[in-house]
Amino acid sequence: MEHRRVVIGAVVPAFALAPGGVCATAIRAQQAGALVDTSLASRSRVSARGVRRARGARTMRMQQAAGDAQGQAAAPVHVKRVLVPIANGSEEIETACITDTLVRAGADVTVASVELIRVCTMSRGLKIDADAMIDDVKDMHFDLIAMPGGMPGAERLRDCATLKEMLLQQDSMNKRIAAICAAPAVILAPHGILKDRRATCFPAKHFLDALPIPIDTDEDSVVIAGNITTSKGPGTALVFALSLVEQMFGSAKALELAGTMLLDPAESW
Repeated sequence: MEHRRVVIGAVVPAFALAPGGVCATAIRAQQAGALVDTSLASRSRVSARGVRRARGARTMRMQQAAGDAQGQAAAPVHVKRVLVPIANGSEEIETACITDTLVRAGADVTVASVELIRVCTMSRGLKIDADAMIDDVKDMHFDLIAMPGGMPGAERLRDCATLKEMLLQQDSMNKRIAAICAAPAVILAPHGILKDRRATCFPAKHFLDALPIPIDTDEDSVVIAGNITTSKGPGTALVFALSLVEQMFGSAKALELAGTMLLDPAESW
C-alpha cells in the first residue's frame, strides 16, 4: 500500500507583511482593540479543508474496496457435482464410501435410483432412499458419475437406457467416470466405454475376461486411465473414493480426509 505524507501549510495572504511577520490587517485590528491571529485562523481553515479532503478520499477508497470485495464474493464458485446411480442389488459399502467421502470433500452428491421407486434394496438387504429418480437428473451436468458394484445391481444399472446415454455423453466430453467391483466389467465394458483402456474390477475370472486390458495386482487397487477410474471391491472402496477426491479436489484435500478417517496415507491410492 502506498503511504502518502501530506503536509498542510498555512496560506499567507498576498498583501504586505508588517515587521515580525504579522500582516497589516492584524496590526490594524489589534490597534482597533480586536486581538485576531489571522495566521492561525488561516492555518485552521486550510487544515480543516485538508482533513475533509483526506476523509473524502479515504471514504471513496473504502467504498471502492467494499465494492471490489462484494464483487469477489458474488463471483460464482464451481461446486463439483457427482452422480451416484443405484439399483436393487447395488453394493452398500461401496455406495456409502463413494457418497460419504465425496460429500466430506465438498462435492454436491446426488444418489439416483434407476428403479421405479426411489428406495432401493441393496445387495445385503440395506434399504437406501435415493435423492432422485434417474430420469429427474438426465439433463443435468455432472463432473463425475461414480457407480458401485454388487450383483444384480450392476446389471440393473447396465440395463438402464437413461444411465447408458448419460455415460456415453460423459465419456464423449472426457468427463470423469468411475466404477468399482463388478461395475467396470458389467457396465463400462459392454457399453464400449473402456475401449483400449486399462481397468480393474472384482478379481473373478469372468469379470476380468470382460475387460479389454485387465489389471489384477495387489499394488493396483485403483486404476486410473484417462477420465476412467476403476477399483476392485468393498475392501478398496475407501481408497477408491479418496482417489476420486484427489483427482477432483487435489492431493492436500485427499490427505486431509485420509487423516480424519484414520487411513494410512502410505496406502496405495
